[in-house]
Amino acid sequence: PMQGTIVKVAVEEGQEVAAGDLVVVLEAMKMEQPLNAHKAGTVAELSAEVGASVASGEALCTIKD
Repeated sequence: PMQGTIVKVAVEEGQEVAAGDLVVVLEAMKMEQPLNAHKAGTVAELSAEVGASVASGEALCTIKD
């Protein structure tokens, strides 16, 4: 994602998601940007926390088949 601050985490580790499900909402330049799952699977290695600043291209979670 682009550089910004995480304002919402909509999933938990171990949760099943479908492609297109909301995972995280990122705020950048006073605009909210929803980040959706790119594939169906199980959320693993969730590193996103509300209030955290993230760099462009930083992985926020892994989705395993």
